[in-house]
Amino acid sequence: MSEFRDRIQANMDVTLEQVCRELPNGGCHEERKYIAERMIECARGGGTTLGELDAVARRALLNLTQKRSA
Repeated sequence: MSEFRDRIQANMDVTLEQVCRELPNGGCHEERKYIAERMIECARGGGTTLGELDAVARRALLNLTQKRSA
């Protein structure tokens, strides 16, 4: 994670916490890891704003909830 500037890292941390609040008990390790990995991919591709990271994290959250109900 040291590849990201402090501001980008802070954006990722805030976004992960906000999105995981929607999971039961804040999400398990694997759920949080899945969402974080999607945000890392986004940031590596240049998507570093709160809005971009939030959109990716919410999409990952939706994927998780759809997998659970399937």
